[in-house]
Amino acid sequence: MNSWDAGLAGLLVGTIGVSLLSNGLVLLCLLHSADIRRQAPALFTLNLTCGNLLCTVVNMPLTLAGVVAQRQPAGDRLCRLAAFLDTFLAANSMLSMAALSIDRWVAVVFPLSYRAKMRLRDAAFMVAYTWLHALTFPATALALSWLGFHQLYASCTLCSRRPEERLRFAVFTSAFHALSFLLSFIVLCFTYLKVLKVARFHCKRIDVITMQTLVLLVDIHPSVRERCLEEQKRRRQRATKKISTFIGTFLVCFAPYVITRLVELFSTAPIGSHWGVLSKCLAYSKAASDPFVYSLLRHQYRRSCKELLNRIFNRRSIRSRSVGLTGDSHSHNILPVSE
Repeated sequence: MNSWDAGLAGLLVGTIGVSLLSNGLVLLCLLHSADIRRQAPALFTLNLTCGNLLCTVVNMPLTLAGVVAQRQPAGDRLCRLAAFLDTFLAANSMLSMAALSIDRWVAVVFPLSYRAKMRLRDAAFMVAYTWLHALTFPATALALSWLGFHQLYASCTLCSRRPEERLRFAVFTSAFHALSFLLSFIVLCFTYLKVLKVARFHCKRIDVITMQTLVLLVDIHPSVRERCLEEQKRRRQRATKKISTFIGTFLVCFAPYVITRLVELFSTAPIGSHWGVLSKCLAYSKAASDPFVYSLLRHQYRRSCKELLNRIFNRRSIRSRSVGLTGDSHSHNILPVSE
């Protein structure tokens, strides 16, 4: 194993560790906080988190074994199962992000009717459609025997070893990426750009009120005026940064792998195996970044994490105190031996 393979193996190990910890923490927050569970986005987050954990436990270790061994890491049946999961979980992850963006769009653009339009029943219906949509492609690939180990990506995924089926497989793969990656990307751009438009409109209204107040307050201290202007600037940039993060992480993680798959099918140019594995690692890295992008950096999840930590430390302190009191009472009960 050369240095490139060792680096890719290390990247996979790090991705597995971060993904397990972060997605596990999101699950703990969902179990702990009833306020989070009552909201419709919790179903989308739960669906995305469970998919990320399943990918981390099944697909990533097999790809790691494939990188290290430079061959198929498991038997044909297990590899086909892993390829089925890989295809399903990739589509499910992308569509779950699209569902979260639709939820944000409804909440920001239609705030007064949000509770009526986005109930738990509606969220459950969207998750059910996501599963049905995501299951269609791996089920079709399984029926056509297009699942197995792909040496270029060192992973069990979509592949076809029969040259006579190359055109059919290329059309199928293009349709899969168009109805998962491209569709989700279009939904993300549409919804988040609408959200950004509304956010900028509200920022302009707040800026007008702030400037009118600063003009009226003639005796205001210059430092207070500067802080107001700095907060005004940060407010304008906050929404842009968040939306750029949502769309940017989606593109950075998934686009290299999708483009590589399409170039592999429609071009005769050779593709380096290291680039193929790296593009697959980038796709896997979305499972590690999703908890931070969509959950753990939000106020409700941070508060739930603090409550969990406080509960853990309080239990430890109570146990240590009880042990100390037990030891003290035991020492007091021992009578001195008379001479």
